[in-house]
Amino acid sequence: MLVKMLPLFFLIFSCTKDFQEINTNPNQPVAVQPSLLLRQVIYDYGEQMSYEGFTAGDLLGQYRTALDFNLFDRHDLKSPQLGGNPWPILYTNLRDNEEILRLALENPTFEVYEGPSRILKAYMAGALTDMFGDVPYSEGFQGKDVTVTPVYDNQETIYLAEDGIFDNLEKGIAAIEAYTGTIPLEGDILFAGDLQAWVRFAKSLQIKFLMRTSNVQDNATALQTLFDDADFISANTQNATFDFNDGEPNNFRLARLRIGDFNNFVLSETMDEILTDLNDPRISTLFRPFSNSDAGEFNGLLNGVDATQNAVVLADFSLAGTSFRETTSALDANFMTSWETHFLLAEAAARGFISADAQALYETGVTQAFDYWNTELPTNYLSTDGAFNNGDAIENIITQKWIANIINGYEGWIEYRRTGFPRLKTISASLNNDLLPVRMPYPAEEQALNAVNYEAAAARTDGNSINAPVWWDSQSEN
Repeated sequence: MLVKMLPLFFLIFSCTKDFQEINTNPNQPVAVQPSLLLRQVIYDYGEQMSYEGFTAGDLLGQYRTALDFNLFDRHDLKSPQLGGNPWPILYTNLRDNEEILRLALENPTFEVYEGPSRILKAYMAGALTDMFGDVPYSEGFQGKDVTVTPVYDNQETIYLAEDGIFDNLEKGIAAIEAYTGTIPLEGDILFAGDLQAWVRFAKSLQIKFLMRTSNVQDNATALQTLFDDADFISANTQNATFDFNDGEPNNFRLARLRIGDFNNFVLSETMDEILTDLNDPRISTLFRPFSNSDAGEFNGLLNGVDATQNAVVLADFSLAGTSFRETTSALDANFMTSWETHFLLAEAAARGFISADAQALYETGVTQAFDYWNTELPTNYLSTDGAFNNGDAIENIITQKWIANIINGYEGWIEYRRTGFPRLKTISASLNNDLLPVRMPYPAEEQALNAVNYEAAAARTDGNSINAPVWWDSQSEN
């Protein structure tokens, strides 16, 4: 089956940014107000996936390297260590979000929650299927009273069918635009109840998922309409994010772990080379000079350290910047941003999907990405090393998006699979025949507890292989 069915969560919060501990009765389901559940879903998903993105997604995306002979970093993805198990996070929050949607559809008092819950469902389902491919979807979020052995829906259906990703985005927008009630949206820690901000979020997600599926279907007309309407996230002040704090319990989780766990993650050689070749000052924001440096230099390590090699010396490699541990109020839990939207549109223009100025969109994306990471953009960056036409334009767009997505490491890996950019490296000691994985494997619990449906899905993925591409993955540069 999926993860064990959990009771619904409820929270007590003092204000929008003051998140508190989850209070749960493990023995009895409880009725819950959708406002409390919405707050819980947004916070739990954002907090947990930000941590997952750092400890596992960043290894797959080659932002960071693990020093502890990490099997996940060597591409044995069935061996998660500090991270590498997003399945229960996704299903727990998708099930809780489904309860918000149910309440909204059944009770007119909660009608205002229909749009946001549909948009969140599309967002989280996209993350789930883009990582794993075919997954339990139509029967996956209903709870144990419906089924504990849900079927696996194919990814194309999850994207395109009724109640799929695109359908829920359309219905979410329509529900918000049709809402005439006076009851406000409460528990919204992304947009403080601003329904039009949810519409912009949904339309940015439409752009994202249209580009994600652009290798397998013609999405040009839909993309042009969205660009012309210009109702997407277009400024960093509109980003779908919430801030971490500097103090417990609402700081970034790496700040709460022991120093040995934090010291396990250092700058990847891939990230080091890309930022160095670009003369990109964000290296000083995202990482620290290595301790053995005499001149404030940075040094990265090739992913996939082999346990049979000589021990790696921590002082020879660059740790994550202070915002990931000492001053985490500088970090956001990132759902969708303006710079990501502009990079997607720049790619659409460069590929001829929309009629627009690809260079202008790219330069806006770069400028906003530097601002997002609190780094001053060098005056000549966009005319020299970071110029749109300095090499291949598509590669430049995707690489800049990849750099900025360091807080969403899985996202950088997913976009690499779609585009082949940036050019990730063959790792040091691969446990996957020097192949870079193109999907996450189903967890072992599925084989044990949902055997019939698991076996059918495994048969479609060459035995649950991490080398079996998902539906939209038609590029072959890996």
